[in-house]
Amino acid sequence: MIAKMIYHVPVFGWMLKEAVTGPTTAKVLFIINLLLVWLLAIITFGYPAIIIPALAAVPTMFVILILIMKG
Repeated sequence: MIAKMIYHVPVFGWMLKEAVTGPTTAKVLFIINLLLVWLLAIITFGYPAIIIPALAAVPTMFVILILIMKG
């Protein structure tokens, strides 16, 4: 249900749906597009565009480490 909602977002949903269900080329191009958008954000906003994803990754890594320790 959430995937259907995300797939209906005009540009991003189409690219994500193609990356999930499409060939390998679509997956690679989706990753390249994400990296280019991040680079554009770094050029536009500077240092915060680098720091905010890193700060968001910290809790994610903690959860992953806890799951690894439990398993």
